[in-house]
Amino acid sequence: MSYKVKLEAFEGPLDLLLFLIKKNEVDIYDIPVSHITQQYLEYIEIIQLLDIEAASDFILMAATLMRIKAQMLLPKPDIEEIDEIEDPRQELVYRLLEYKRFKDVALDLAQKESEAKLSFPRGRYKHEHKVIDPDFAELSDVTLFDLVAAFRTIVSAKANAPVHRIQDINVSLEEQIQLILDTVREKRQVEFSTLFTKDDDKLVLIVTFIALLELVRQKRLCATQTMVYGHIMIEYLDG
Repeated sequence: MSYKVKLEAFEGPLDLLLFLIKKNEVDIYDIPVSHITQQYLEYIEIIQLLDIEAASDFILMAATLMRIKAQMLLPKPDIEEIDEIEDPRQELVYRLLEYKRFKDVALDLAQKESEAKLSFPRGRYKHEHKVIDPDFAELSDVTLFDLVAAFRTIVSAKANAPVHRIQDINVSLEEQIQLILDTVREKRQVEFSTLFTKDDDKLVLIVTFIALLELVRQKRLCATQTMVYGHIMIEYLDG
């Protein structure tokens, strides 16, 4: 049985690179290619498990990273010739900086649009009161890669678990969507990891994750963090 998920705003390979650079707190001008490439390939494994259509773009970028890594492993030239040798990472860094520049502008414009929506003409003010758990009052938006990172942790733990028996797994995407929705609606807010049962088969974990992505895409749930790379909270959205 094959499960696919299509996300309208699925981040691309450059977004994943920027995510890894930020997460590892490394200098974008001096990317540790070997380390970043290894992590990048691990993320691709999850993306391929989800059978996301954009996986081919990520594989192409992985090939670029492998080529750069191979070039950097070549014997170093004599000191006199070093100034004439171009850093194999230079083109990638340029692409990342250009992409980040445009992305920052887009985010800034989106922020201004959000702020503008909070302004009302005189006599047309409407206040919507929303109750927020004080323990999670300061929350930030979660990217798809944050969710994939959290899911990687769950899958990795499952991969190391001993297998005691083989059995047929009967699970549908619709069932998992309803299960997650019922769980979060009842509690209003739950931690990401609690939606996955440690005894679940790997296939069940994957389908559950896809169900969660679909609910976030439909804006029936939202994912937030109390701090960068911290615990991810899944919140039910009314309406």
